[in-house]
Amino acid sequence: MRCVLPLLLTNILVALSLLSPAQTDSAKASRDSVTNAQLESTTRLLRESDSLLKADAAAKQSLEQQILLLKNDNDRRKQELVKKLTAIEQADSLKKAANRLKINQLKAVHSGIPVAPFGDTLFFVYNKLGPLHPGERARNIHTKLERLENDPFFAADSILVLPNENNVDVVYQDIILLTVTDDDGLWLDQDKAVVANEYAAVIRKAVIQAKDQNSLQHILIRIAWLLLILLVFGVIVYLINRLFRKLRFKFIKEKDHYFKGVKVKDYALLNQQKQIGLVYSALRIARIVIILLVFYITLPFIFSIFPWTKGIADKLIDWTLTPIKSILSGLLHYLPKLLTILVIYFITRYLVKLVNYLAGEIACGNLPIKGFYADWAWPTASGVKFLLYAFMFVVIFPYLPGSDSKVFQGVSVFLGILFSLGSSTAISNVVAGFVITYMRPFKIGDQVKIGEITGEVIEKNLLVTRLRTTKNEEITVPNASILSGHTINFTTSSKDPGLILHTGVTIGYDVPWKQVHELLIKAAMATDGIMKDKAPFVLQTSLDDFYVAYELNAYTDQSHEMAGIYSLLHQQIQDQFNAAGVEIMSPHYRAHRDGGATTTPADYLPDNYQAPPLRVKIEKAP
Repeated sequence: MRCVLPLLLTNILVALSLLSPAQTDSAKASRDSVTNAQLESTTRLLRESDSLLKADAAAKQSLEQQILLLKNDNDRRKQELVKKLTAIEQADSLKKAANRLKINQLKAVHSGIPVAPFGDTLFFVYNKLGPLHPGERARNIHTKLERLENDPFFAADSILVLPNENNVDVVYQDIILLTVTDDDGLWLDQDKAVVANEYAAVIRKAVIQAKDQNSLQHILIRIAWLLLILLVFGVIVYLINRLFRKLRFKFIKEKDHYFKGVKVKDYALLNQQKQIGLVYSALRIARIVIILLVFYITLPFIFSIFPWTKGIADKLIDWTLTPIKSILSGLLHYLPKLLTILVIYFITRYLVKLVNYLAGEIACGNLPIKGFYADWAWPTASGVKFLLYAFMFVVIFPYLPGSDSKVFQGVSVFLGILFSLGSSTAISNVVAGFVITYMRPFKIGDQVKIGEITGEVIEKNLLVTRLRTTKNEEITVPNASILSGHTINFTTSSKDPGLILHTGVTIGYDVPWKQVHELLIKAAMATDGIMKDKAPFVLQTSLDDFYVAYELNAYTDQSHEMAGIYSLLHQQIQDQFNAAGVEIMSPHYRAHRDGGATTTPADYLPDNYQAPPLRVKIEKAP
C-alpha cells in the first residue's frame, strides 16, 4: 500500500494537470459569449436610463430658471410652470424607481466577469472596452496582475490613477493595468474616478498579500503543514491496517464460534472454509475502500496548502459535492412519481390477493358459480393475475426514471423483439394450455393416452403436461402438441358406464363358436378387476382362412389397473381354453395333420394319455 499511494497521488495530479484549456475552450467560449451578450444588453439599459435622467434634469433646470425670472408669485404663467415642474418631478421619481428596480434585477442575474488572479475575486468586469469583450478584459487584467506578483522589484506606490480622455486608467509604471469607463461607473452607480481609486487600492493590497504568501517563510510553513498532513494520513492508514489485521486474527482464533457454515434446509451452501474466505475477501475490499476514501478526503487539504494548487482542491470538492447534490435533487424531484408507483403497486397487490382468495373459494367449492367448474379456478386466476401485472407495468412505465430517453426506448424495443421472436413456441403452448384447461379433456390423476403415450396425468400447467407411464417413466408433453393431436381419457370412461377392455383370440373352425363364447365369458368373469354386474360380450370380427377371430369385451371401473387386468384376463383365457382342450390358433399354425399330437399342455391331459408319433412338421405361418 505504501508503494501504491504515491503512484496514485502522482496519477491524480497528472490527470488534474491535464485538464487543459483545449478540453474546456469550446464550453468556456460558449458561456462567455452568452454572458457578454447579457452584460451588453444591461449596459445599454443603463445608458438609456442615464440619458433619460440627464434629459429630465435639464428640463427641470430650464423650468426652474424660468420660474426664477418671473417675480410675481400670482402670475398665471409662473403657476403653470410650477405645476409642470411638479409633474416632471413626480414622473421622474416614478420612472427612476422603475428603472432602478429593473436594473437591480438584471444586476442580480448578471454579476459580471470576475478578476481573480490570486484565488480570491478582486472585482468584476461588466462592459466592453473598444473591441474587447468583458471576458477578454478580465483575462488581460488577470495576466497583468500576475506579472506584478512575479516582479521582484514591485512597489505598491507605483500603482497610480490617471485620467485619459473620457476614461480613467490604473497604471503601474508604463503598464496600463485597467481602464475604468463611464459604463463601469454606471454599473456600480459611482463616479468612474472613485471606482478607479477603489480598484487601485484593491490591487495594491492583493499583490502585497500574494507576494507575502509566496515568501520563503510561508513556503516553509506550507511544507510543514504538508508533512503534517501526510504524517496524519500515514498514521490513519497504519491504524486502519492494524485494525483489520486484528479482526483477521480474531476470526482465525475464534473461527469455530463465528463460522459454522451456511445451510439451506439440508444443503450446505457454504462450508466453514468458504465462509472464512468470503469474510477475508470482504475485509480486504473494505480496508482498501476505507483507505481510498481517507486518501480522497486528504487530497483537498493537501492541494489547498499551496495557492497554485488551490483550484484543484476546489475542483475535487466540487466533483464530490456535485454528484451528491444531483442525486439528492433528482430523488427529491422524483418523489411524486415514486409515490404514484407505490400506490399503483399496492393497489395491484391487493387485487391479486383478492383474485387468489376468490380462486381458493371456488376451487374448494365454497363459492359455486353456475357453468364455472372448480378446476378452472386456479388457471383463470393465473391469467387474471398476469393481466393485472401487465397492466400495472404499462401504467408504471411512464413514471420510471429515464423512460422518455431514446436509449431506454431503444432497449425496450430490442427486448420486445427478442421476446417476440424467442417465445413464439412458448406463447403457443400457453394459449394451448388455456384452451385445454377450458376444454377439460383430463385432470390430474386421470389415466389418458396422448398420441402413442399412455399414463397417469401427474401435472399440468400453462406450458406442458406431465404423464407417468406404467413403466414409471415421467414424460413431458407440450400443450401445443396435445391440442393438435387426439387424447383418450380412460378414467372418465371407467366411471359410467365403465371402460371396456378388449382382447382377441383366433380359434380353428373345428371348435363350435358357442363353446368359444362360453369359454371367453367364463375367463372374463373369473378375472379380478372385471365388473361382475355388467356381463361381458364376445364379437366375431372375421372369418379367416385357417381360423375364426373372436374379440372379448369386458367392463372395468379400474382404469389405472388396465395393464394388470389385461395380464390376468389373458391368463384366464389360457386356463379356460386349455382346460376345455381347445387349441388357441394365435399365432395360427399351418400343418398337415393326422389327428395326432396336440398343443394342449400336459397339465390338462388325462394321466393315461399317450401322444402318437409326430409324422408332420408344424411350423409357424408367416
